[in-house]
Amino acid sequence: MMMLRRYLLNFLDALDLFVRIDVYLRNPRRFRKKINKNMYNFDKIDIKIVNLLLEDGRMSASEIARRIGDISERAVRYRIDRMVDEGVIRVSAVAKPHAFGLTTIADVWMEVESDRILEVAKKMAEFDNVSYVACGIGDTDVSIQIVAKDTAEIYHFVTEVVRKVPGVRKTTTSIVPLILKDVYQWRIPERVVKDIADGEAAASD
Repeated sequence: MMMLRRYLLNFLDALDLFVRIDVYLRNPRRFRKKINKNMYNFDKIDIKIVNLLLEDGRMSASEIARRIGDISERAVRYRIDRMVDEGVIRVSAVAKPHAFGLTTIADVWMEVESDRILEVAKKMAEFDNVSYVACGIGDTDVSIQIVAKDTAEIYHFVTEVVRKVPGVRKTTTSIVPLILKDVYQWRIPERVVKDIADGEAAASD
């Protein structure tokens, strides 16, 4: 039991208790238009709450209410629950790959047969050492990010696994030695806040 407890504590330390808020924003100029009744309508308070959660995903509703001012803890909790239920934000832990010995990161771009793009992308998503998968329009069709213990492991995975997936025609690999800003560090742009504020002002006129 003690060994299990120690393992879990070490795992949480490695995880570093990062919390990611994935924010899905539609066109801000349409937030106040009642074209789609199911569309979530943001206001400035929602934006402030989301940005505070992006700063610290474990921040309590009471602390958020204190930081924003002129809003109750209960109202903050209601807004967070509503945004989660609507699929606007998602709260989840983010593990640091290097904490688990996966210190090498590579981006891989693939040219794929046109009728197998989605099939290849879904196949890439099945590999546990692939941290990101996307389909694109342009010179490449599918892009992925790989985490590994060293460049040899990257090379083996690309040449012996990725290139042998049916439909993959060509790959281009780039080692990523430094990441200055990751996806979970994204913040809602000021222009979005301004657009929402302008929309609120126009609606009140």
